[in-house]
Amino acid sequence: MAEPMIDYHVDADGIATITWDMPGRAVNVINAQSLEEYAACVDRAIADRQVRGVIVTSSKPGFIAGADLEWLPHLDAQQMQAQGSRIRQLLRKMEIGGKPFVAAINGAALGGGFEICLACHHRIAAANPAVEVGLPEVQLGLLPGAGGTQRLPRMIGIRNALPLLLDGIKLRPREALEAGLVDAVAPEGELLSAARAWLLSPGAKAVQPWDAKGFRIPGGPPMGPAGMESIAAAIAMVRAKTMGLYPAPFEILSAVYEGCAVDIDTGLKIEERYFLHLFGTPETRNLIRLFFARVGLQKLAARPREFPTQAYTKIGVLGAGMMGAGIAYVCAHAGLEVVLLDTAPEIAERGKAYSAKLLDKRQVSGEARERFLARIRPTADFADLDGCELVVEAVFENFDLKGAVTRQAEAVLGPHAILASNTSTLPISGLARASARPENFIGMHFFSPVDRMPLVEIIVGKETSAECLARVMDLAAKVHKTPIVVNDSRGFYTSRVFGTYLNEGLAMLGEGIAPALIENAGRLAGMPLGPLALADEVSLDLQARIRAQAMAALGDAWRPPPGDHVLLAMVEQHGRLGKKIGQGFYDYPPGAKKSLWPGLAECFSVRSDPPEIAEIVRRFRYVQSLESVRCLEEGVVTDPRDADVGSVLGWSFCPALGGAIGHIETVGIARFTEECRLLEEAYGERFRVPALLRDMAESGASFYSASPGIISST
Repeated sequence: MAEPMIDYHVDADGIATITWDMPGRAVNVINAQSLEEYAACVDRAIADRQVRGVIVTSSKPGFIAGADLEWLPHLDAQQMQAQGSRIRQLLRKMEIGGKPFVAAINGAALGGGFEICLACHHRIAAANPAVEVGLPEVQLGLLPGAGGTQRLPRMIGIRNALPLLLDGIKLRPREALEAGLVDAVAPEGELLSAARAWLLSPGAKAVQPWDAKGFRIPGGPPMGPAGMESIAAAIAMVRAKTMGLYPAPFEILSAVYEGCAVDIDTGLKIEERYFLHLFGTPETRNLIRLFFARVGLQKLAARPREFPTQAYTKIGVLGAGMMGAGIAYVCAHAGLEVVLLDTAPEIAERGKAYSAKLLDKRQVSGEARERFLARIRPTADFADLDGCELVVEAVFENFDLKGAVTRQAEAVLGPHAILASNTSTLPISGLARASARPENFIGMHFFSPVDRMPLVEIIVGKETSAECLARVMDLAAKVHKTPIVVNDSRGFYTSRVFGTYLNEGLAMLGEGIAPALIENAGRLAGMPLGPLALADEVSLDLQARIRAQAMAALGDAWRPPPGDHVLLAMVEQHGRLGKKIGQGFYDYPPGAKKSLWPGLAECFSVRSDPPEIAEIVRRFRYVQSLESVRCLEEGVVTDPRDADVGSVLGWSFCPALGGAIGHIETVGIARFTEECRLLEEAYGERFRVPALLRDMAESGASFYSASPGIISST
């Protein structure tokens, strides 16, 4: 017999307490078993004449984290509809069953967990910073399907509810109280007594506002002036933010607009239909698959298991520029002692000052700030690296310089210390030649700004040991980064594929496509910025140096990338190096908004017959997906999940499309290969279909099902 998930207890005052505590789970979630047990407890409390009120709480640190995402994807449409109706009826029974319910929120109450709270007649949150409430379903391509789109607007008004629903904002206790999401905040140790006190008070009523006679939605109905204004503004903002690539926000708006125009029961049915439709979309499936892929990476699923977990205490960082300073910050944030080294003490001090600025921005002050900064030791002396378990080299992207600092660092490091290079393009096996212990040399490519970017790309060289890989993955987990593991090559995975997006934009400019059309198409393709703006951010002279390094290293094998002449013209003829000097493809006037450089029209004449924007969008997406397949084919990436998560977290490939590889599945492999054939005819061999993909199209194989040579998803 299965161990109970929910405890039910009635005290002498007739207060029933329903306590969630799912065995073997770190958090409580809603699934078939827990839902049935909870429903039985609700039925029992309502039917018992001795019960005067009900407390819903949890014995875990969290309240209820929402629906079990390992359960939902396995339900077919009919099962999903049945479960949705079951939840809707259960929560309505709580509301109209004649017994007052109070939610004693002791931890995170998110998604379906908070929707249970919304169905209670009163909500009290513990005054604990770990407590947060909200409806973040939109972040997984879903909408709140257990009444959230109907109860929240009826509780706090449409205008106030929309940002919480559309952005998935989570609120701490005091914020939730001010926003009207909870009715009270109680000291953590007094939460249950506060809940009991409310149930025993004369004000404990078993009627929700929307079930009371004469109820009006705060701020007016959706078809009133304020409601229409809020909905119209939200549609415009969502369209600008998502470029129409994410259906969930629009479905949420429809559910609110239509559902809040009718009674609550009809509104709940409208919400359910939108939820069922949304759950079947490829965008939602993509987002859920990416969620599980990222969780697997965060749990270090690919870590070699034969080695014990590395405990880190002291880390070295070579180079106190923006990257090195950012790496020092995240290491210190994880509680590690950091030696931040540069060529002069004052340069290292400036690197430490970067952490101070971030702490100021995050309003960290007093002793906490002092303790944090005390963990970072700026220096120009390599001897201070003694005792470091791992050193991250983050100096200028120059082969000889990286080799020199590697030798200097290893001269003082212990025999088992690891040296990890933060290079974004230079092959690790080549850099490892400067190391006396190449088995302990590895790539650890962080992304800028390091404090915000969640990805780290770990690059395994030809002589890197499995133990070294395991230990570096442990550091990634320690500093709260999501690691992907790739094999050595020029540009590795992320820089190599991201470069195709930039190069395609430059190629289009050279073809005579209008710069504004290129930039807008990049956004429509799902990228956060157009390729010209991103090229400016990276800096054009850096791209030119990387080009020169590749040309020197590859010799006769080097082939100029698309748009190569555009890059050289910008750097060598016009001296426009990018955002860092205020002049690139854009002008960056001080205190004003950037704008495309008018001189582009003179340098690169615009054709009179521009291609359809859909074709430009397709080029941007397909060139990235094709290069990702080549990385799989060459063994640079060994798992399509790594490729997808890396593309989303590394350079913001659109998650709704599924990531760079998932995008091919979304289009359909057969259709994708045929459209690539047409692009190859029009634009050249960069759109040629790799043999791996061609074989998959012919055999009907999939990246995300059991297929020879491809790691399938779970």
